[in-house]
Amino acid sequence: MLKIYNTLARKTEEFQTLEPNLVKMYVCGVTVYNDAHVGHAMSALVFDIIRRYLEYRGYTVKHVMNYTDVDDKIINRAKQLKEDPLKLSQRYIEDYAKDLASLNVLPATSNPQVSKTMPLIIKFIEGLIEKGNAYAATNGDVYFSVTSDADYGRLSGRKLDDMQAGSRVEVEEAKTHPMDFALWKAAKEGEISWDSPWGHGRPGWHIECSAMNLAELGEQIDIHGGGNDLIFPHHENEIAQSECYSGKEFSRYWVHNGMLQLGGEKMSKSLGNIISIKEFLSKREADVMRMLVLNGTYRSPLLFNDDTLDAAQKNVERLKSALRPASASASGLNPESISAVASTAESAKANFIEAMDSDFNTAGAIAALFELSKIINNARDSGANDQQLKSAQGIFRELANVLGLKLEEKQGSADSDAFINLLIETRAEVRKQKLWALSDQIRDKLKELNVTIEDSKDGTTWRWG
Repeated sequence: MLKIYNTLARKTEEFQTLEPNLVKMYVCGVTVYNDAHVGHAMSALVFDIIRRYLEYRGYTVKHVMNYTDVDDKIINRAKQLKEDPLKLSQRYIEDYAKDLASLNVLPATSNPQVSKTMPLIIKFIEGLIEKGNAYAATNGDVYFSVTSDADYGRLSGRKLDDMQAGSRVEVEEAKTHPMDFALWKAAKEGEISWDSPWGHGRPGWHIECSAMNLAELGEQIDIHGGGNDLIFPHHENEIAQSECYSGKEFSRYWVHNGMLQLGGEKMSKSLGNIISIKEFLSKREADVMRMLVLNGTYRSPLLFNDDTLDAAQKNVERLKSALRPASASASGLNPESISAVASTAESAKANFIEAMDSDFNTAGAIAALFELSKIINNARDSGANDQQLKSAQGIFRELANVLGLKLEEKQGSADSDAFINLLIETRAEVRKQKLWALSDQIRDKLKELNVTIEDSKDGTTWRWG
């Protein structure tokens, strides 16, 4: 039985969907005004892994990830670049989609955009006003009345009387309560705007997600996800406005990932410690970023530095070894040994499932993959041929794919491969002459070229990585 931690309940619960075998999952996406960074990648990878596992367990997953393409930051950035804000945001949407594909993140079922959901946003706000949960202020804004919702604050555990205005909440005289938040903002001169019953303006941040969720998945969903920095005020406000509008429970489970930290600090544009996804992928393969996430606990902070990345790289290489072919001279194992390999492979698979069923314990799942890798490598070293390795390697590929790991060996060009082969042959001749220091020097130089060589009684083999 799959169990997941529910931020709203503050405990781990058995996972039960609203409809049999269907998961409706909404994950807050990015505000598109600049290149996406590895902090965005972490959240995308966490929910890609969750989605993949749910599908592996037989669920159909409707995965919605929105793009916030109407926002103060986008408007300000567009002014700096003297560019139309919607064209700017569309450019970054396309860039982010390419970044996610490069990270082997499955495309979401749908990617709604604020600019394309405006009629429903306005209808949503009108409904909240009619129900007495929102009001039009004298300054042209529309605010949600937090005192109209008796349950306000239950996700974050905050009491209304103790709350202070957050970074996205402006205390204005037009509000009836300092914690009331904007559903609609009156347009300022020169800003992009839409017509509404309250005049020209644009939506507030929180109402956008509630409306896009309603448009794509309906009034009730199974999982709402995002970074834990969104718990308050964004997700708190989403619950309030969505449940006041529909009168129904909004999301059954709230799932939040921890933040990526660089040098002990959260990675953010405001701190200036940003590493873009493109910059990362120019230096490391996508599996390294995914392995970094898999090695940890998705709800906890994740340390991003050269040491943790190097460790992730080594783990990726360890797993790649399980997919290498048998030696050309392999004589094969006896039936009893092959039966033992099959049995232990099935045991590793069971351990994998047990770990993932426990709130997506990816560290435990990776441990099961390492266990299976060791089984395969031991069998190969003992003389198993490709046919005898096929079943265990098939299970290995199956489980690696659940985690989104490609585990592809680096490929060189024909010329580079020929050059490496020439060096290997030269080294073999040097070894025959017992010039061990020169042999080691060639090996070390190859290592600098990211080439690993392995000597055995059957000769020397090499691989990239």
